[in-house]
This record gives sequence, C-alpha cells and structure tokens, in this order.
Amino acid sequence: MALHTQRPPRAATAEDTADTTGSGDSADSGKAGRGVTWRIRLRRDRTLILMTVPVIVLLLVFNYLPLLGNVVAFQDYNPYVSTNGVTAILHSPMVGLEQFQKMVEDSDFWDALQNTLVLFVIQLLLFFPVPIALALLINSVVRPRVRALSQAILYLPHFFSWVLVVTVFQQMFGGAGLIAQLLQDHGVDGFDLMTDAGIFKYLLTAQMVWKDAGWGIIVFLAALASVSPELYEAAAMDGANRWRRMWHVTLPALRPVIALLLVLRVGDALTVGFEQILLQRKAVGAGASEVLDTYVWSTGIQHGDFSYAAAVGLVKGVVGICLVLAANKFAHLLGEQGVYKK
Repeated sequence: MALHTQRPPRAATAEDTADTTGSGDSADSGKAGRGVTWRIRLRRDRTLILMTVPVIVLLLVFNYLPLLGNVVAFQDYNPYVSTNGVTAILHSPMVGLEQFQKMVEDSDFWDALQNTLVLFVIQLLLFFPVPIALALLINSVVRPRVRALSQAILYLPHFFSWVLVVTVFQQMFGGAGLIAQLLQDHGVDGFDLMTDAGIFKYLLTAQMVWKDAGWGIIVFLAALASVSPELYEAAAMDGANRWRRMWHVTLPALRPVIALLLVLRVGDALTVGFEQILLQRKAVGAGASEVLDTYVWSTGIQHGDFSYAAAVGLVKGVVGICLVLAANKFAHLLGEQGVYKK
C-alpha cells in the first residue's frame, strides 16, 4: 500500500511579499494617477456650490467692492461734482499723500488715537478675563439647572441694543438715577457717573462686561465641554486638589480658544465701540470720548471731508491687519494655532 505524504506549505519569502506589495502599490498609484476631473467634482458638489454662491455674492458686493472706494483717500474728493458717485470719483483730482500728511499734522487725530489705545488696554485688562473667570465658575457648578439658569441670565444682555444698555446705566448711575436718589435721601448730593469724564473709559468697560460677557462664556464653555472627564479623574487620583485640576487640566484646554480670541481682539484694537460711545459723547465731551471711529464719522459725515476721513479709515484698517499678523505670529511662538496655521 503506497503512502502519500503531504508537503508542508512553503513559507512566504521576502520576494513574494515584495511582489504582492508592489502590485498593490502600482494599482493604487494607477487609480490615484487617474484622479477625479473637475467636471466630476462640479457635478458631485454642485449642490454645495449653489449654496455658497449667495454668500460669495454678498461678500463681493458689501465687503470687497466697496474697497475700491478707498481711492478717494488719495483725491480731493468732491461728491457734488455729479449725482453719480462713480462719476464724482472719476472727476475728482488726485492729490497723492496729501491727506495722510494732513493726518500726521492733525493734533485731534493723535488725541483720538490716544483715547482709542487707552480704552483698548483697559478693555483688554478688565473685560477679556471676565468671560474666562465666569466660564470656570459656571463649569464648577454641579447642578445642571443652576448652570443653565446662570448661563441664561448672563447671556440675556447680549440681545439688548446699546440704546437700552446706556438707558439702564443712566437709570442706575445717572444724576437722577436710583443710586443718586438713595444717596440724596441720606444727605449726599452730586452723584452722577454718566457725566464724569475721568471715569468714562471705565464706565464703557463696565457696560461691555454687562452686555457681552455672556457671549464669551458660551465660547469658553463649549471648549470646556470637549475636555474628557477622565483627565479630571486621573488628576484627582494623583492627588490634585480642585485648584490644581483647574490649573493643569482646565486652563490648558482653554489655551487655544484664549489665543484665538486674543488675536482677534488685538486685531480690533482700533475699534472700541462706535455706537456705544456716540450715544454718550455729549455727556462727557469730545475730549474724553473721541476715538478713531467717532473721529472718522465727525470728520467725514458731519464736516464733509470725505477724503481725509477715508485716509484715516484706510490707515486704521492697515494697522489692524498688521496687528492681527503680529498677534498670530506671537501665538505661533507660544505653540498655539491662532487664526491660521503656520
């Protein structure tokens, strides 16, 4: 009886593996080489493209097309040459950098710039940390109902207009307000914070805190919601108390958001609240309340010097762009992404 022996399977060699891998790579590279044509992409993404067309049109019409009007900063623009604004621009003489030289020699411009920078520093130091602190406080509350109620109360003033905000502060801190009436009942007269030019910048910051701190709270709470509870549990097991967990777990989770908002805030350093200041300008005078935005408005709209106002606005925009780039570069040095990556 013949015995049939079965040969064991041959082990795969390196050559076989190389052949198999090579054939797979060549197939994948062949598929990648063919790619997807722009017609296929257009047919595939036509719905998304149609959805973005209205947004692109609005941006072009209201954001980019008006940039062409900055040419009046280099002209002696006269809007009364023609009823058509484009025709008036074409028939206005070019004066080069004359408007910018006038701006450098104007003391009122430097006073407005000084008020703007001082107000920006005050708001950066007193307003920017408030949403962070309130978000950490609300996040530490255990009961969900208390957290939701606190967040709703703090966020509600964000929907108020500046007219209503100024009215509320007038009724509280004005000469005929609630606090003044209480002090008069106790023999103290002359209380009126709304007309005190010395504390006007701090009053503006207090109004911003009351109105917009709730918006910042939502942004920071959204960042805190992405923190894994396991990190807090691991820190607690390592012996970290409540403050140590906040310092080593919570604040590092907020660093990217803080860096992003700080870069955007620095970019708006020369924009410190036009409507808010304009409503209270007469109460304290132009010396304490004049900022670049109100200076451009009074120069261009009230006095009709459109070319000079355009020159100031153009410099303000260019400086804002430079501040964003510088702040974003600083965020990269700190290891954060900022507005865009490197």
